[in-house]
Amino acid sequence: MKPATRSFLVIVVLFGSGLTLATFAVYREAQRIKRQQQASRASRSELGGEMVWVPGGKFTMGGADGQPDELPVHDVKVRGFWMDRTEVTNGQFARFVEATGYVTTAEKKPDAKDFPGVPEEKLVPGSVCFVPPPNVVSLNDHMQWWQYVAGANWRHPTGPDSDIKGMEQHPVVHVSWFDAVAYAKWAGKRLPTEAEWEYASRGGLDRAPFIWGAEKNPKGAWMTNIWQGQFPNENTKQDGYVFSAPVSSFPPNGYGLFDMAGNVWEWVSDWYTADYYAVSPRDNPQGPEKSFDPAEPGVEKRVGRGGSFLCSDMYCRGYRPSARQKTSPDTGLQHTGFRCAKDAPAP
Repeated sequence: MKPATRSFLVIVVLFGSGLTLATFAVYREAQRIKRQQQASRASRSELGGEMVWVPGGKFTMGGADGQPDELPVHDVKVRGFWMDRTEVTNGQFARFVEATGYVTTAEKKPDAKDFPGVPEEKLVPGSVCFVPPPNVVSLNDHMQWWQYVAGANWRHPTGPDSDIKGMEQHPVVHVSWFDAVAYAKWAGKRLPTEAEWEYASRGGLDRAPFIWGAEKNPKGAWMTNIWQGQFPNENTKQDGYVFSAPVSSFPPNGYGLFDMAGNVWEWVSDWYTADYYAVSPRDNPQGPEKSFDPAEPGVEKRVGRGGSFLCSDMYCRGYRPSARQKTSPDTGLQHTGFRCAKDAPAP
């Protein structure tokens, strides 16, 4: 029986039973919602990390009010995909480590050949932490607030004397790009592309300056976890947080995704080049084949998206949906984590 004939017979039977057209519409909608819920449940990983379906479509990528590497603004198509509803949490990452014995980049001793000229006693495991200076400083040198801290890693986010007890729902940080890829592979997922990430972050609001709309603080509310006050020495925490917030502490975007602006930067799969948008394919771009940053020609870098709790209008407006970060893939940072994507049938 042809599908069209089958549908017609179902309608005849329903109407013959005295059901109204409105009742039939309600029935069909209920069945659609049921199928979507079943698909959503089926998409959850063994960790219980719920994912949401991001329908494919066309959007305007980039921004005219940001950095030069956000240009040119251009139209892009992406295919539908699943995406983690939240950033990967400390709790989820801990289960990955427990199951696999994985050791992150920050927990390993740096290789001397990668750091020529550095004394052996300085080559100790650690990561890069935000250490606010005591006074107002010039914003021309970020080394005034970033420090390599021995013993800092995902278990010890501010140094060896810290821990993540009570922070199970906070996003995992101090993970390198390699760490993020390893987790995604274990979970049966992948990192999103840069185009997928920006498309998903906008939640259907094409060209909007923020993922929630046109106003930074609608009705006076803070919509994301970023910096308030004098950067980098005074955070007035008007949004309630100094560092990271538990995932989903702020409203989701139009696709039901949380923290697509602020909280922590998120690794994506793409290599970084400053001029990629000028040559990028317009259909489902996967990023350049290699990296080049004119500011550091000898350092390969991957892209990060979304901004973090350190984004301040005085210095960094990385919480805008078009903003890009560039970081060497072996680097862990206190304000950088990730979320995963997955290729699977639509609901």
